[in-house]
Amino acid sequence: LKSKNIVVLDKGTYSLERADYPDHGHAVAKEVLDKKIFGIVICGSGNGINMSVNKHKGIRGALCWNSEIAALARQHNDANIMALPARFMNIDEAKKCIDAFIAEKFEGGRHQDRVLKIEC
Repeated sequence: LKSKNIVVLDKGTYSLERADYPDHGHAVAKEVLDKKIFGIVICGSGNGINMSVNKHKGIRGALCWNSEIAALARQHNDANIMALPARFMNIDEAKKCIDAFIAEKFEGGRHQDRVLKIEC
């Protein structure tokens, strides 16, 4: 991301010690909401971290395991956080997901009403 001149706010872990993913997910969600930016979160399956970020009103986290899913998350769901499943993808696929997620725009239209129905 830095090589593409994208500012990175790292809320991740800094050691190999056990970490509680909700703590990091909540920190990312707060930054996304405060600064109106995109977020990328990572955990083993991607599920736990995605559940954590989605507890925040205004967050639409999407579990992405390939670039097509990442693109559709932006196009159809206006996702603002992408969760990557580290145990199930390699670094090249992760980069493709990130590129697709950042490049795509929300299509609105028929998807707008559905997105508005997501929050309870």
